[in-house]
Amino acid sequence: MNILVTGGAGYIGSHVVKQLGERTDHKIIVLDNLVTGFKESILYGDFINADLSDFEQIEKIFKENELDAVIHFAASLVVPESVENPLKYYLNNTANTAHLIKQCVLNGVNKFIFSSTAAVYGEPPIEMIPVTEESMTSPINPYGSSKLMSETVLRDTANAYEDFNYVALRYFNVAGASVDGKIGQSTKDATLLIKVAAETALGKRKKMYIFGDNYPTQDGTCIRDYIHVEDLASAHIKALEYLEDSQESGVFNCGYGHGFSVKEVLETMKKVSGIDFPVELKERRAGDPAILISDNSKIRDVMKWTPEYDDLELICKTGLEWEKKI
Repeated sequence: MNILVTGGAGYIGSHVVKQLGERTDHKIIVLDNLVTGFKESILYGDFINADLSDFEQIEKIFKENELDAVIHFAASLVVPESVENPLKYYLNNTANTAHLIKQCVLNGVNKFIFSSTAAVYGEPPIEMIPVTEESMTSPINPYGSSKLMSETVLRDTANAYEDFNYVALRYFNVAGASVDGKIGQSTKDATLLIKVAAETALGKRKKMYIFGDNYPTQDGTCIRDYIHVEDLASAHIKALEYLEDSQESGVFNCGYGHGFSVKEVLETMKKVSGIDFPVELKERRAGDPAILISDNSKIRDVMKWTPEYDDLELICKTGLEWEKKI
């Protein structure tokens, strides 16, 4: 197949491109504007420097390449920024995605894999944990809303065009780096807990913070479902195989089905790094659910996806080793 990977120079996209290159003989075309991505993270495929908002260029790419599938990562994803600048998120995440889907329909590209997020669930009550794909969606910020809107566009398009099929993967907390150390998360001013902890352990930050320790959890800090980026990448390979074999679109959670608290993550990073780095307590942040854990039985049953790196120490270690490298 000829596969277009948008945002393929980013953290998750580059890991998917790596696995596509290593595991398949598909032709890969990577599209990225390099605003947050890094060209050196692209290990396979042909690279096109383009922005999804350049509709004319996107149309040209579809016309010049006989594409069979699109794997769509390109998006804005900083939650506080989405609150401050919602139009950026609705234009980049929703409008540009809708145009991309339109080009698929116009050019007969009938397989679409979408990078979605657990943020579509908002702040689910504890009795709803773990969340299933049928759980209520109620995003609490423009980032989550923009992704849920894109899911709606995909669903309605698939209903209207019989030969168009999609998989939307709702990511939980992605972390770590490739086990072989070739690529990882290079994002500047990152906000993901394990990345920040690795930076603090290595002295790139003077200290880090725990936002609230009075949640209804065993140690008072938030619990999240952390998934190694390699396992998340392999879920995309499984999704592509699924769309090759099936004519049924669907939404799938991507997590391990269990979680760790903020304190547990920090203790694990301190253990693997051997550094007792400084951590300070701050007040809760608005919009942080106490617990967010996936029910991953659907992707396991339907796609036969089996995680290989469900190990918090390994996740922290690969993230730390990558942080040393950069």
